Amino acid sequence: MPDKDTSKNKTDSARAGAWWSRLQAPRSAWRWAALILGGIVLAGVLAVGVAVALIYPSLPDVRQLADYQPKLPLRVLTADGVLIGEFGEERRQLVPLAEIPTVMRNAVLAAEDARFYEHGGIDTIGLTRAVLANLRHGLRQGASTITQQVARNMYLSPERTFSRKLREALIALRLESELSKDQIFTIYLNQIYLGQRAYGFGAACETYFGKPLADISPAEAAMLAGLPKAPGANNPVVNPRRARARQLWVIERMESLGFVTHEQAEQARQEKLKLRSDAGMPRLHAEYVAEMVRQQMVAQYGESTYTRGLTVTTSLDSTDQAAAWSALRDGLLDYESRQPWRGPEQTVALPQEPDQLDDAVDDALAEHPGDERVESAVVLAAEPRKLTLARRDGSSIEIEGNGLRLVRDGLSSRADARQRVARGAVLRIMQDDKGKWAVVQLPEVEGAFVGLDPNNGAIKAMVGGFDFSRNQFNHATQAWRQPGSSFKPFIFSAALEKGFAPATVVEDGPLFFDRATTGGQPWEPKNYDGRFEGPMTLREALQKSKNMVTIRVLQAIGTNYAQDWVTRFGFDADKQPPYLPMALGAGSVTPMQMAVAYGVFANGGYKVDPMLVTKVVERNSQVLFESQPAALDESRRAIPERNAFVMRTLLQSVIRNGTGARAYRALRRDDIYGKTGTTNDSYDTWFAGFQPGMVGITWIGYDTPRQLGVRGETGGSLSLPVWTAYMQTALKGVPVAKSKAPDGVASIDGDWYYDDFPPGRAVASLGVENPVDAGAAPVLPAGTVPGFGGSVPAEAGGGPTPAPPPADSQRRNRILDFFR
Repeated sequence: MPDKDTSKNKTDSARAGAWWSRLQAPRSAWRWAALILGGIVLAGVLAVGVAVALIYPSLPDVRQLADYQPKLPLRVLTADGVLIGEFGEERRQLVPLAEIPTVMRNAVLAAEDARFYEHGGIDTIGLTRAVLANLRHGLRQGASTITQQVARNMYLSPERTFSRKLREALIALRLESELSKDQIFTIYLNQIYLGQRAYGFGAACETYFGKPLADISPAEAAMLAGLPKAPGANNPVVNPRRARARQLWVIERMESLGFVTHEQAEQARQEKLKLRSDAGMPRLHAEYVAEMVRQQMVAQYGESTYTRGLTVTTSLDSTDQAAAWSALRDGLLDYESRQPWRGPEQTVALPQEPDQLDDAVDDALAEHPGDERVESAVVLAAEPRKLTLARRDGSSIEIEGNGLRLVRDGLSSRADARQRVARGAVLRIMQDDKGKWAVVQLPEVEGAFVGLDPNNGAIKAMVGGFDFSRNQFNHATQAWRQPGSSFKPFIFSAALEKGFAPATVVEDGPLFFDRATTGGQPWEPKNYDGRFEGPMTLREALQKSKNMVTIRVLQAIGTNYAQDWVTRFGFDADKQPPYLPMALGAGSVTPMQMAVAYGVFANGGYKVDPMLVTKVVERNSQVLFESQPAALDESRRAIPERNAFVMRTLLQSVIRNGTGARAYRALRRDDIYGKTGTTNDSYDTWFAGFQPGMVGITWIGYDTPRQLGVRGETGGSLSLPVWTAYMQTALKGVPVAKSKAPDGVASIDGDWYYDDFPPGRAVASLGVENPVDAGAAPVLPAGTVPGFGGSVPAEAGGGPTPAPPPADSQRRNRILDFFR
């Protein structure tokens, strides 16, 4: 029998061992956790070390900033002196640190980096604080020092990636080793962007308050110091409420840091700021023009363009340009309103805490900038029949009823994930003339407009797309598109020289080409509306844009002759193959080419090259270039004056009684002329028109061609309203021009004829079994035999652009493949 004491001792020992094991278990777990964490930290350190080793040799040499000097930018102006573009490495005034008031410097330090003169380029205390805030609230709170911001602004892009942040930190350390604190601070104060196209605090003080920086008050300094964090959201012009809140925060920081006394802080809080009267004026949108000028200047003067202080004056008229931009955008947005909802641009996570919500909204809207017409907004609350949204200016609005028409499907509980509209969704909103808000979406469709003076070639307005910030491709000068029926006047112009007249009767009846004729697939072209109306005059055919008539005319005059004729207007021969599709605009043109070509009709038969740059002046007022207006002499003649005159009468009929009648009803002028254009399957729509002093060309289509709408749009429904809206401004106050018949034409029986092709000698009819004027036989050019000249798409004019014309039948068959 065991001893009781011994047994008790064993029991106590076992209990003690179990207790000790339980005590050791957490310690063991903590050890493992510490080891794992240490391993992660070590791996991270090694990874950062490797990254530093790879990146460090490629860092820029920052020593050049020790001699920081401003380089005067390239400035681009309209003819009436409105600034439309500024390009340069540095677009700012240089104000030495000693000339920047202490209150301005202190306000910036309080707002951006109070420990600037204490840290070595990276503020570890501020960084730790930001990391904790981000982990606690899920926000993207920044911790960039002034030195880091200089590194980013001078050498890096604004993208948010680990590699960019690492490069930023390394460049900041290099800056601190090469430059003094005062040098870095001077660069920052002159370099940072502060909204309203102002760079640096000297320029910003002039922009916002209309005074030199030396005269700035503490209240004004606090307002400007609040801008670097978010120049858009904290801008007193765009967002007074947010700007005021940020200003008060900066004043509080200045007081807490001892930069101002309590009395000075109170006085600053009470001061009423007076913004410059024109600080909030809408900017003139001419970004495509400015970029075009920039490219021309770089081609002419090289990289010194950005530093030598060039001022370029263009032919642009600011009123016309504003009208063109507004008309095209309204037209594209109107078209987009008829398209289905595609879904929010983005959906972001919004915090519930009110004091953090503003920053989250600002971050979201900064990535989706708007303009004075179409704003971006973030959904705060989404209900089936109501949306509450936060705007860029800090206000919130509610949208109900018809304002939600576009997004009704997205508010349904059954909405597809891509279309769903919920809290945090980034949407576009627009206010109508009655102040009602509606949800809209940015168009995928693109467009272009050119306004040109046909008498000297001066470009008065040019818009190359919906939004330059989204798409820098200039559709006005770079987009080669099919002109569709807007090309028909050039075929008719060629026909006038071959004996045709506006009164010539042509059969609008079916055409059929069998395999023997085409050498390939049979082909049966159609009119756009699918109807045939029988014999009609050329005038009526152009009014109604009849395809069959134009095809017959082109057959009669010959495709090679027509190809040669259209080059007189500035079209490229290789982009207008001599086959029948040319009759319906199946070649390729740019809107700028169309403007020059229609200008020939407008000015009496002269081809005038487009002109944009009128004067170039260097910083010392030395004139480097000045254009001379083009003289309309016979050296520029493209077509006979009588041809241009008769074509104007035909194009006037289109406006008064044909597909362009909507413009005549709106403008009520007898001196406007034009032609609609719609290509096959409504891939492109045009309106090309003019008044003797102004040509206007509108094109609308998708970059990757596809049908414009389920049922298809036309030049009359889509492009014509843009042209009309522009002309309402461009022709305001312009007297109606009187048209005088030139020598060589005569008015007979109510229509115009060439003197040498009067009734009886002009082509009386074509393709008509029972001619209206039986006494006159068709007069065709010598050697012309009507026959197959190519292939035409089955609907409206146009289709895939054919290759340059082949000579043999095998190549000709390849042309037909485009239309099978």
